[in-house]
Amino acid sequence: MNTDFDLGKLLAERAAERYALHARHLNHQLPRMLHTIGFDKMYERAEGAHFWDAEGNDYLDMLAGFGVMGLGRHHPVVRQALHDVLDASLPDLTRFDCAPLPGLLAERLLAHSPHLDRAFFGNSGTEAVETALKFARCATGRPRVVYCAHAFHGLTTGALSVNGEAGFRDGFGPFLPDTAIGLGDLDALERELKRGDVAAFIVEPVQGKGVYESPPGFLRAAQELLRKRGALLIADEVQTGLGRTGDFYAYQHEDGVEPDLVCVAKSLSGGYVPVGATLGKDWIFKKVYSSIDRVVVHSASFGGNAQAMAAGLAVLAVMEDQGTVAHARRTGALLKSRLAELVDRYEMLHDVRGRGLMIGIEFGRPSSLGLRSRWTMLQAARKGLFAQMVVVPLLQRHHILTQVSGDRLEVIKLIPPLVIDESDVDRFVTAFTDVMDEAHSGGGLIWDFGRTLVKQAMAGR
Repeated sequence: MNTDFDLGKLLAERAAERYALHARHLNHQLPRMLHTIGFDKMYERAEGAHFWDAEGNDYLDMLAGFGVMGLGRHHPVVRQALHDVLDASLPDLTRFDCAPLPGLLAERLLAHSPHLDRAFFGNSGTEAVETALKFARCATGRPRVVYCAHAFHGLTTGALSVNGEAGFRDGFGPFLPDTAIGLGDLDALERELKRGDVAAFIVEPVQGKGVYESPPGFLRAAQELLRKRGALLIADEVQTGLGRTGDFYAYQHEDGVEPDLVCVAKSLSGGYVPVGATLGKDWIFKKVYSSIDRVVVHSASFGGNAQAMAAGLAVLAVMEDQGTVAHARRTGALLKSRLAELVDRYEMLHDVRGRGLMIGIEFGRPSSLGLRSRWTMLQAARKGLFAQMVVVPLLQRHHILTQVSGDRLEVIKLIPPLVIDESDVDRFVTAFTDVMDEAHSGGGLIWDFGRTLVKQAMAGR
């Protein structure tokens, strides 16, 4: 059948309208925000940990699409796998057969968590969390889930019920019967478990908002409390999984931790096809799918589609063959140590923390009078403005993409593609040092931009 559709022609003719199209037809606040902070770039192509604009300027990606681009953009092995699966013309999503690719991906993924037995494939991280919440309630017969303050587990209604940030929850209640505790607060967890209605405790081993690690021994102790009370441990590894923190899963940093359910997504996609997975123990899946009548009691229309499965298989093959996890551990340690050396040099740089290639850079109140007055001005307008002041010149002047770790947080989170190398580390540290030098000089363009942010923050009240 003939058609005049030509994707290349369409992009060539209308790509320049991208911001206007978003403003007119999509989330109108996104282009407004990007214009405000000077992030309204027009990127043309990408490869690995870099992308380029129309003028050929090279940008270093230290954001990785919020962790999606674990192998960087357009990895040749993943790309070839997608070409191959499309060329194979598979009878995908018939609903009444057992396709080979989901089983093969489940087998390979579960090999990295030998205490888990089965997988459910959905389409996103929040869907993986929704699945875990449903499975935990079904398996235990209990309604409530405990989560941590400042947690982020997704934005659909169930996942939002265990989201620890009020800004995401406002206007969308009422929520499911869930309860927040502090990260690392075992006493609070035990108090909730004693009520006898807790199905599970869901936790990010390293919280994405602010890059806060669970305290040493916390996950193992929490697991013991949960098992004693018949509740489940859910590890949300949507962002931390697949090598991000220097082990395949972040919970593996702590010996003896074996979650009952594990949620993964993001990097498993290869940056191409949305995919999420909920891994769990055999008995949990058998509680959910307890009879032939319940064979589709939980499913996803595009779950296990051939393109997503092919991408996931290719991602795992690359990671295993090229030692991606070990590389992330080494490169992350280098980046963290180089940045930590700067803490004593800059009074507004208070902490560098994290694991592997998930690093938080936290800023705080300076001690000198001149800088303290400027800091106070920013904080009075809106907390988090100083971190944004650092992010903008990193992009504008040094062509490095980063972003703050959360609303009203003075923390920049670095989650670059796991394939960055030592030259990328050098480039970032050099650029960051330049920006911090200017910030601590008390003048220059960075503080001019700060005053602009203050005006806009005050106008928005």
